[in-house]
Amino acid sequence: MRRSASKDAAPGVWEAMSGRVEPGEQPLAAAAREAREESGLTIEIEPRPLTAYLAKRNQDDMLVVVYRGRSASGEVVLSSEHEAFAWMTVGEFASACSFPSLVEAARLAASSRS
Repeated sequence: MRRSASKDAAPGVWEAMSGRVEPGEQPLAAAAREAREESGLTIEIEPRPLTAYLAKRNQDDMLVVVYRGRSASGEVVLSSEHEAFAWMTVGEFASACSFPSLVEAARLAASSRS
């Protein structure tokens, strides 16, 4: 998904669906909620995280926990956070995304498919 040009962090950058855990919310529930809010899709998320890494959002430190998920069907409906989406191969995503740790997480997700 390409972030909206009006976003304060990484405007116009290609990324995967992401978001923050709300107070009292479990990380897996947050991942499902954020996916639904950002894409309109109901995603079946594997309960075990694939990986985690430290990153920055502007000047703020954050812990990124990566899950793998799949959607059986549906049509993508973008939220105001994104201005475009595309289904990409891992190689295409690697060329489009400027976050090396996220690209590595996508490679891990693709290589460990069951």
